[in-house]
Amino acid sequence: MATEAKYSIVREVGRGSYGVVYEAIVNQTRSKVAVKRMHCNVPENVELALQEFWALQSIQRQHENVIQLEECILQNGQVFQPISHRYRKSDSHLLLIETCLKGRRCMDPKSACFLWFVMEFCDGGNMNEYLLSRSPDAQLNNSFMRQLSSAVAFLHRNQIVHRDLKSDNILISHRRGSPIVKVADFGLSKVCQGKGNVNQHRFSSACGSNFYMAPEVWEGHYTAKADIFALGIIFWAMVERITFRDGDTEKELLGTYICQGKELVPLGEALLENPNMKLQIPLKNKKSMPADLCKLLHDMLAFNPKERLDAFQLEVRIRQISYGKKRQRSVS
Repeated sequence: MATEAKYSIVREVGRGSYGVVYEAIVNQTRSKVAVKRMHCNVPENVELALQEFWALQSIQRQHENVIQLEECILQNGQVFQPISHRYRKSDSHLLLIETCLKGRRCMDPKSACFLWFVMEFCDGGNMNEYLLSRSPDAQLNNSFMRQLSSAVAFLHRNQIVHRDLKSDNILISHRRGSPIVKVADFGLSKVCQGKGNVNQHRFSSACGSNFYMAPEVWEGHYTAKADIFALGIIFWAMVERITFRDGDTEKELLGTYICQGKELVPLGEALLENPNMKLQIPLKNKKSMPADLCKLLHDMLAFNPKERLDAFQLEVRIRQISYGKKRQRSVS
């Protein structure tokens, strides 16, 4: 990376079809950062990179529970060009499309084309690994639910729909002592145009991870409320430690589902097949979940999006539930 004078790569921390994530050091300050490298050799990769860039650079002010983008660097062969936050969207879009899609040099293996995202470093790994390595803790779960609700409400206020919320895409930071969640991985996100209610925007391309997708996403007609359904899956699985094994990676992941014989069916898909299905919440132990949290999860996982909470209602409701709150001792 031609920015070696600015950053030094320490180690690889993650790899997938999207690219590679490294831990790195800012040489001038010795502070840690995360660096994601995305190969722009095919249009699909460019689209993922662009969506992540648009989402992160469009936020005018930062939120504690949303991953922070420090800078984005375009590499074309041995040429490195920082993409400034000050660029207009149209300018940077044309630059990337011309360089990564239409540029002949991208067809030359000696002239590799990459996008490098430099982001804040999270030392606690992802939320899935973090929770499964610890005993269940109602107060921690409550804290994570509050933080995530606040983060998604913030994104929706800024016209950003994530579209791929899952515990693997939520990172943990310990910078301030207690664990702080950070919503990350915006490759499938959409930045809605205009300043109206984000829930009025319609999407037609089904995307996301099967076990977290709302029923209407499976149909290909959905709104920002699909993010709330995904959060409902995460919250329910987090409280009761419901997991499944991912068929591709063999990793144990937090997520709820419906059992049909030996087959695990994503909850959204099962609801689409049977909209009148009554969800059994809680699934394991009735004492593990107070009635107000059960009602909240039902409202987050409603089959009909019109009956489902939006992010702003959820942000209020999550603070009212009794689950995970310390009981105050009565004074005699």
